[in-house]
Amino acid sequence: MAKTRISISLDQEQAARIRRHAERAGMDLSAYLVHAATRQMAETEAIEEQFAGVDSLIAAAEDEAAALPREPEITRDDLTDSERLEVDEALGLVYGAEQTGTRPGRAA
Repeated sequence: MAKTRISISLDQEQAARIRRHAERAGMDLSAYLVHAATRQMAETEAIEEQFAGVDSLIAAAEDEAAALPREPEITRDDLTDSERLEVDEALGLVYGAEQTGTRPGRAA
């Protein structure tokens, strides 16, 4: 099998660290880098395979949601006093009592 040469650039400190790890593993630099890259690829592929079903479900749900008609935006003025109080209490739990009624990036 013909081999292909790949050139990489890295900091001297990174290169020295990789060389030390390769030596500790009893491998030359090329074999160590190929082993590390191959192991990373196998791990990534295994993760992708494991989550392929979930990713497919999420994509289908996002497609379904995108096809739904938009709900009208509800403002604070559209709420009853009781509903405003509930919202303020919920925001107080999330953001702390001192920020009740406000959200980050929004004016009170």
